[in-house]
Amino acid sequence: MFKNTRLSAMLAAVLFSVTAASALVSAPAFADAPAAGATAPAADAAAPAADAAAPAADAAAAPAGDAAAPAAGGETTEEVHNPYGIEAMWEEGDFVNKGTIIILSLMSIGSWYIIITKLIDQQKIMRQSKEASAKFWKAPSIAAGSAQLKEGSPFRFIAETGTKATQHHDGALLEQIDLSTWVTMQIQRAVDRVQSRLQDGLSFLATVGSTSPFIGLFGTVWGIYNALTAIGMSGNASIDKVAGPVGEALIMTAFGLFVAVPAVLGYNWLVRRNKSVMEDVRSFSADVHSVLISGAMSTSNAAAGAKKAG
Repeated sequence: MFKNTRLSAMLAAVLFSVTAASALVSAPAFADAPAAGATAPAADAAAPAADAAAPAADAAAAPAGDAAAPAAGGETTEEVHNPYGIEAMWEEGDFVNKGTIIILSLMSIGSWYIIITKLIDQQKIMRQSKEASAKFWKAPSIAAGSAQLKEGSPFRFIAETGTKATQHHDGALLEQIDLSTWVTMQIQRAVDRVQSRLQDGLSFLATVGSTSPFIGLFGTVWGIYNALTAIGMSGNASIDKVAGPVGEALIMTAFGLFVAVPAVLGYNWLVRRNKSVMEDVRSFSADVHSVLISGAMSTSNAAAGAKKAG
């Protein structure tokens, strides 16, 4: 019923997720390092000892201090390698960290794949709704109008389902149901199938939006546990030994939120657009039902009149 290509949507979802995940990798850290300025305090500390030892040493140290003074005034910024981030977590982490990253990555790719494909499906149905309004109702019959719609269109599917219902209302059991009720049931089933197809994947988005923050939080708790365990075993609790591993573990929480927010927003957006699309589908199905029933009733009355005249 919905014939479209999923490959482009899958590639777009993968590329978007990989690009966004790479942004979470820690950027290179920068530190202010004095150039040759560190030698000045040593020279100053050595000056009193040189004065006490020999006047000649004082005279020899003075030019060196004067030469180092101009260099102490300027500071340069050098790039320092940051050993923490997603790359370090993947290379040095255990199976729990790697498993959490893989699960969140798959959730992100699946969410973007569903969002993109559903948007494509909705956009197609909106175009097909305009096409049905422009072509279908100008045709001389339901069958002729259905033939003018594209193959795979839900509007053509509904019209053909209603036409088949009027033509196959026979049999001992089916004849116990009046024609109007039978056609109504068949058209409603067709509408339900269209709605069910539109809602495919939305439950996955809801699941991702509700569970991915907790998966990221689990990765953070596990990372902090490992970091504190390593700090306790080393016996070094300085800020540089604590801040790095703990900050690295918090990346998992950020990753979980990065996966959850687009899933929740996409779910709400798609649900709202589905309501608008289904309004057009239900309006079309109601009009088709009225035309089919009125045509069937006219045919039935004409046949009854011919029998009476005969």
